[in-house]
Amino acid sequence: MPKQKTHSGAKKRFKVTGSGKLMKQQAGMRHNLEVKSSRRKRRLNADQVLAPGDAKQAKKLLGL
Repeated sequence: MPKQKTHSGAKKRFKVTGSGKLMKQQAGMRHNLEVKSSRRKRRLNADQVLAPGDAKQAKKLLGL
């Protein structure tokens, strides 16, 4: 049986921490940045841990 390929979209969007959690970039930092406060932009720029339900699906796509 051939090897399972990693999902190309998933490998660009998620990174795995040392403890095995998945991190993702938060939404909302692509456009309309001049109307958002500096505080809000700083908060949105930080990575976020993926929710457990989403992490299960993402791990499957990543082959973990």
